Amino acid sequence: MRLRRPLIAAAGAAIVALALSACAAGDTASENESAAASGEGFPITIEHAFGETVVEQAPERVATWGWGSTEAAIAVGVYPVAVAEQPWTVGPDALLPWVEAAYDDAGIEHPAILSDDEGGATVPYEEFIAADPDLIIAPYSGLTEEQYDTLSEIAPVVAYPEAAWTTPWDDTIRITAKALGLEAEGEAVLDGITDSLAADAAANPAFAGKTFAGVWDGDGFVYVYTDADPRIAVLTELGLEVAPSVSALDTSDGGFYYELSYEKLDQLDADFIVSYHNSKEEADAFLAKPELQAIPAVAAGKVAQVYDPVTVSSVSPPTALSFDWKTGMPALVAAIAGVVTD
Repeated sequence: MRLRRPLIAAAGAAIVALALSACAAGDTASENESAAASGEGFPITIEHAFGETVVEQAPERVATWGWGSTEAAIAVGVYPVAVAEQPWTVGPDALLPWVEAAYDDAGIEHPAILSDDEGGATVPYEEFIAADPDLIIAPYSGLTEEQYDTLSEIAPVVAYPEAAWTTPWDDTIRITAKALGLEAEGEAVLDGITDSLAADAAANPAFAGKTFAGVWDGDGFVYVYTDADPRIAVLTELGLEVAPSVSALDTSDGGFYYELSYEKLDQLDADFIVSYHNSKEEADAFLAKPELQAIPAVAAGKVAQVYDPVTVSSVSPPTALSFDWKTGMPALVAAIAGVVTD
């Protein structure tokens, strides 16, 4: 499942050596061929959880890390030269389908894919160096301060504003656009998305005030996503409300999810549940599992389900390029409408 998720002297020496060899090698085949931002408006200072980052001039070789910043950059016209892999969604050495389509439609060479088979627990510094970025954008990621410091020896890094994996979906777009000197373009992207969400809310007046909880079965407990998780927060744009029981049971201390034991499932009171799964088979098993009938909404058949890695990823949270992915948000909105209006 995708929960989302001081450099020692020897390592520092290795990074310096690799950086020198990368510079000597010149540009790689993954050179960014997109239109760069104009030079106006720089330098740009962005504050984040680890301090502040100054982007001195319009970047030409952008690398992204974590989730959503790749799509946000593309949406404002900048195609990164290196992006984090998403092995849970599409396997290693592959691009998310909406990202691949964007590069292909624009006739841009695919980016280097940065290894991330541990959900950000480790960072492939040598691969970053080989990509030779002049800016690393990671506003929705799990970077630690040590990882941030090490990456900053390679290029300026834009981290998350407060806590790992909790940056709102719209702020991911806004921060990415600002770092690229393209704030107006970012706001235009956001305007289109918020207009679409407002249209969905208007088309579904029954959503107003309905409470929900987002969960994933962990076998013996369920993962409950808090309102700090963007996949949950985005649904409130439709007029829905996070169930009070979600915060009442929260043991995460500000995190984006917590574990709730089966013994307490009867306390997870909500008008409906959104459940996430690896496959249709898992989704069906969730509905039939006796222990999960303790959740009032499950017992009442009030469950909107999202399954398969690509579809789950397209809404967890949606990105600048996946909001209209046909099996993603549009399908989820339809599923919620089905359980809310039954």
